[in-house]
Amino acid sequence: MDVKRKQVQTENTTIAYTHIETNATSICFMFSGAGYTYDKPLLYYATMVMLEKNIDVVHIHYSFKDILKHPIDVVNERMLEVIHPVMEQVLTDQSYKDILFLGKSLGTIPISLAFMQDNTYKNAKMILFTPLLRYDSIYAAIKNSYHQGLLVIGNHDNHFDAQKVEELTDTTLHIEVIEKGDHSLHVEHVRTKASITALSKVMDLLNKLV
Repeated sequence: MDVKRKQVQTENTTIAYTHIETNATSICFMFSGAGYTYDKPLLYYATMVMLEKNIDVVHIHYSFKDILKHPIDVVNERMLEVIHPVMEQVLTDQSYKDILFLGKSLGTIPISLAFMQDNTYKNAKMILFTPLLRYDSIYAAIKNSYHQGLLVIGNHDNHFDAQKVEELTDTTLHIEVIEKGDHSLHVEHVRTKASITALSKVMDLLNKLV
């Protein structure tokens, strides 16, 4: 395994990313949350699952101040300005047979609004941790998706909507609701064992998917 910290230079900025290589034929592009970084439990252990399954991983390191104050289409555009150059460089430097996308919260925006809509990635698996379902455009994009994948959300998450989640069970995604899970999928109220059990369940589902 080779962990490389890299950069890509665009006209306006320098974008940092980490490419974890295992000489694999598959790659997972991961997109973190606004404050939920790659060293937090869901993304840390999701990375471990990918590596155990011989899937290379790319962590894109971005930071957006108060980005969700903007309209969701603007948020998507700004994120893609960071994501696309990294993907282009990675996929130019190395050929991969299969692509997976995994996002947490903020990171589910470009997955749902861009990559799920792009026929280039029609065979890609989509993993959505705590997607922002209160945005109708994100919900609609996921509802109309035909991808294989996994969506996990807690029913104590402020983006949880029981009716929307129920309707999403008609998609090709596996939908998993964590009982009393919050936006970090911690089980309220400060229930350590239950939170670890929930995390383990999510990783088991991810392992089966990939």
